[in-house]
Amino acid sequence: MEYPSLSHHGGTRGVTGSCHQLHLGPATSLLIDCGLEQGSEAEPGAESAALGFDIQGIQALVVTHVHLDHVGRIPALLAAGYRGPILCSEPSARLLPLVLEDAYKLSISSEPGQVARYIDFIRDLIVPLPFEQWHAVVERPGLVCRIRLQRAGHLLGSAYVECDMQHGPTGSRYVFSGDLGASGNPLLRPLQPPERADVLVLESTYGDRLHARAGDRRQRLEAAIDRALVDNGTILIPAFSLGRTQELLYELEDILHCKALLNTAGSAPDGEPIDWSQLPIILDSPLAQRITSVYRELHEYWNAEARARRAEGRDPLGFSQLISVDSHARHQQVVNYLKSTGRPAIVIAGNGMCSGGRIVNYLKAMLGDARHEVMFVGYQAKGTPGSVIQASEGVEGCVQVGLDGRMYAVRAKIVTLQDYSGHADQEGLVSFALDGAKTARSIVLVHGEPRAKAALAQALRKRGERDNKEVDAMVAR
Repeated sequence: MEYPSLSHHGGTRGVTGSCHQLHLGPATSLLIDCGLEQGSEAEPGAESAALGFDIQGIQALVVTHVHLDHVGRIPALLAAGYRGPILCSEPSARLLPLVLEDAYKLSISSEPGQVARYIDFIRDLIVPLPFEQWHAVVERPGLVCRIRLQRAGHLLGSAYVECDMQHGPTGSRYVFSGDLGASGNPLLRPLQPPERADVLVLESTYGDRLHARAGDRRQRLEAAIDRALVDNGTILIPAFSLGRTQELLYELEDILHCKALLNTAGSAPDGEPIDWSQLPIILDSPLAQRITSVYRELHEYWNAEARARRAEGRDPLGFSQLISVDSHARHQQVVNYLKSTGRPAIVIAGNGMCSGGRIVNYLKAMLGDARHEVMFVGYQAKGTPGSVIQASEGVEGCVQVGLDGRMYAVRAKIVTLQDYSGHADQEGLVSFALDGAKTARSIVLVHGEPRAKAALAQALRKRGERDNKEVDAMVAR
């Protein structure tokens, strides 16, 4: 075998389970992400399954970001005997223990002592790395490997990884995109393409789509709120605790702030004016609350506009109309209250694909009522309840979805804000791959459905022909 070389342990069948091994030599490698397959891609019992590949010679695990489809198999990696460093950005080092603790409680054990020992063990392995600085991972005669993390714009702390290798007299650079963010993220600094790459391992989640202009999404969100107020309904937003939730809170705060400045009032069906200042924004996810607190503390990593709002005295992630629901008892009270009253509200609850979590109780209570609206702001993997509900948008007649082993009619309004995607679209992916000073001689496509990968490969080749660049785009196996 020639080195360096790649093997893939996930992220090849669909959009989850990213896990890539960069082989530097016969017994030396790096692991880039160790994610869990989710949705229809997951095998039964995936959360507790054995790792499935040999860990001998792995010098470090490099984490691009802390979504479970990139870190969810870390428990299996540790169970297989891995005790090396977990390298990640400084924000990810704060967020990773929170995400893994929540997953551990759900799938392994919620016994406090056991959870505490596990998280202490994780923290001892985490090595935070600053962005834009090289870090030596392997230094030995004839082989040097350094990595550098660059902002990926997907969520706070997300990074793409540059791996610079020197094998005797020859050198090469591999770049792993992780998940790349869409342009116009309200909180994060913009994504910049890598200066050079010999081999680029590139995600392709939205390789066959183009997003609407970033400015439209806030208008669409505001329009949906207006509509829900008129109908005296609740907007249910299924969202994962990390990333999308904080973006939504940021933009909801701005909508409410602007409404207050304009002293805008809507009208309910009975003609009574609606007081925007009393509209509750309900965050019903203990994990999302903890993550949002960390986001607030890490404001130095926000973009300039977000930091400016904070300097003006605004609190984009902790405003007065934000209500956090912690206990399960309180959660059930809120569900019953919103179901039985006509008071409008906005609820953000996990999980983002409606396959579990507190959003399921809201859906069971409200899907059958046309006053309410389910708003999707993230990707819905095939086979999840979220994908079934989303597919009912615009469909005449009654659609049913299975939740907790029972079927429920979907009569609530369904809307999808595609432009809230946390992933770059086809144009963004092509720009990332080909706009650097030196484009990759080989592009390996991962983390996408077959159709998205095929469309992206075609777009990359077409752009290469236009620019007189030779582009070799292939799908990972």
